[in-house]
Amino acid sequence: MKLALGPILYYWPRAAVLEFYREIAASALDIVYLGEVVCSRRHELGLDDWLAIAGELTAAGKEVVLSAQILTESEGDLKLMRRVAGNGRFRVEANDWGAVRLLAGREGWVAGPHVNVYNPQALAMLAALGASRWVAPIEATRELVAEMSAARPAGTQVEVFAHGRLPLALSARCFTARRFDRQKEDCGYVCLEFPDGLALDTQEGDAFLVLNGVQTLSGAVHSLASELAVLQESRVDIVRISPQAQRTLDVIGTWRAAIDGELPPNEAHALLASFSRGALANGFWRGRAGREIA
Repeated sequence: MKLALGPILYYWPRAAVLEFYREIAASALDIVYLGEVVCSRRHELGLDDWLAIAGELTAAGKEVVLSAQILTESEGDLKLMRRVAGNGRFRVEANDWGAVRLLAGREGWVAGPHVNVYNPQALAMLAALGASRWVAPIEATRELVAEMSAARPAGTQVEVFAHGRLPLALSARCFTARRFDRQKEDCGYVCLEFPDGLALDTQEGDAFLVLNGVQTLSGAVHSLASELAVLQESRVDIVRISPQAQRTLDVIGTWRAAIDGELPPNEAHALLASFSRGALANGFWRGRAGREIA
């Protein structure tokens, strides 16, 4: 089983991003997804910067995938998506059906979790269009993953979002800007002040959601370390970790040790709980409310 790192979902300063990926180059990861997938107003790094990082990670032995933006709102967004799809060197992850259309007929692209494919027939269609990897939707149950894995077309890999706050929804409205009475077009890039997003609690003070600009994330940290045996039995090829501002390398090392059999899943779960910025949960995986505690 391979270990992947998803794209950074938050808005971090340029220097922090560059340092982060210098550390990632020496990590135990197999695959790294790169790119701005949340908001086109985030300009600390451009596509040329992401391509330069991709080259450095490739030289360090990592497989690199460029992730396309999830929500396309403007002609500028579409132009960037075309550039990502036609980069000519790195595999691309489609995160909406517009990207699927651009990638159709090319071999080896990734059907990302936001394409939302839930049945073998749809997966077969994507494989016929050139997709070679399916990332399960973030709310997928273990039964769905097992079914899709068993029915996958030959040569198709299965990847599961296995650790991190779940990216639940996107909107044309920027919730973080609104929190500070700013317009989206004049947000002041306030997301930079919240490297792990802006926590939104219930009136009772319980963690509920995290605001990340136009994106809404789960308040709890989704984690499937305790389900590692089920993932292996379902022949999942890749598990994905989502970056966080602190201790991502510790999360990676713990997952690597668990996958390699050096750390029992229950001990890995306990360690991950100490490294994470919220309670661990796996409710969706078990067919229950997503925020239920694992």
